[in-house]
Amino acid sequence: DPTPDKPLIINLPSTVEMGLPHVYACQIEYMHKNLVKRDCVQISLHPHNDRGCGVAESELGVLAGADRVEGTLFGNGERTGNVDIVTLALNMYTHGVDPGLDFSDLPAIRETYERLTNMTVPPRQPYAGQLVFTAFSGSHQDAIAKGLTFRKEAGRKRWDVPYLPIDPADIGRNYDGDVIRINSQSGKGGIGYMLENTFGYHLPKNMRESVGYAVKNASDHAHKELLPDEVMKVFADEFINVESPLSFVRYDVKNAGDGVQACVTLRSGGKLIDYIGNGNGALDAISNALKSNLGVSYGNMQYSEHALEEGSHSRAAAYVGIADAVGRRVWAVGVDNDIMRASIKALVGAINKLLSGAHSFGDD
Repeated sequence: DPTPDKPLIINLPSTVEMGLPHVYACQIEYMHKNLVKRDCVQISLHPHNDRGCGVAESELGVLAGADRVEGTLFGNGERTGNVDIVTLALNMYTHGVDPGLDFSDLPAIRETYERLTNMTVPPRQPYAGQLVFTAFSGSHQDAIAKGLTFRKEAGRKRWDVPYLPIDPADIGRNYDGDVIRINSQSGKGGIGYMLENTFGYHLPKNMRESVGYAVKNASDHAHKELLPDEVMKVFADEFINVESPLSFVRYDVKNAGDGVQACVTLRSGGKLIDYIGNGNGALDAISNALKSNLGVSYGNMQYSEHALEEGSHSRAAAYVGIADAVGRRVWAVGVDNDIMRASIKALVGAINKLLSGAHSFGDD
């Protein structure tokens, strides 16, 4: 005879789902309430997925009193398969219930399953599919990027990132390759997030639109999704140390009254040319020197900087945005071991863009 320590398992299947999930749950509840020696019996669910409701039946059946669920990896089984035990278990996990199954390396489980069965897990299979955490839409990428940034800055432990019902890291996935994918539909938020978290470039808010257009344009012309290194190449080619037609060589600064006087040397057409100007600071003086001598008019300079790495020998990144007379803004980035040299490279790069007629896809 069955005992509480050695219970009898009674399987109650939903073979071809002839009833709706709530009807199945009502049947389970009836058995749960009316079985003799209920404490000596384990009610076991055996749902199939003929009408696509296997997970719903399992969840409602457990809520109705079932003790056990029989399922298969990724819904394998006869006809349309049995209930997917991965989806069922991780649904419980996302609601704070320990399913008692270890899916901390789900990609390895999927690889083993595909290798042994010769079957393929669909790319949009819940939790296990290659694309389940992937956002291509610009608005979704922006929301995810902001959510991840807020969580990091606020030190939040509870997972509450938009469009991601579970932390990908909990099942062996990663953010860069799985969450943010860049194509012609991507948004500035997702592109900015990738550049910051993969390569360390903290783009100024007003620069993100210009970078976003450049990257999406490259993806559109290539007719494909861009990998992180390809995104970085577009960013470097379009914005970092732009050296044509002018390239920065050296600079010198000295005090001059209440301000400073700067001499900056640029290379143009193989010749070295010195430009001298005065200003409140070194970058202001160099900017004034280039404005007055190059015949280029711009204003409303926006500037930011940060270290790219830690340590005394780390490189610095400087960002300069300037606008021409009609408000068209250009951005450039300077990278150097010296922050002042990086700043001058960024300014010269922005001026080069003005001289070449390039501008961002937005006006001031």
